[in-house]
Amino acid sequence: MKWRKSSYSGGLNDDACVELAESADAVWVRDSKNPDGCRLELRRESFSDLLTRVKHGELDL
Repeated sequence: MKWRKSSYSGGLNDDACVELAESADAVWVRDSKNPDGCRLELRRESFSDLLTRVKHGELDL
């Protein structure tokens, strides 16, 4: 699986971000500080819905 990190990553805490990888029907998410740790698998539709909610500020605290 090919993992990629956002081009916006960096700054004071370069390791504090998530990485994404794609498979045929899913998007995988992992913590860049712990690449051998747990991974979250999201169906593409679910990942798309999550991104839409984030962009609309629906998950802001």
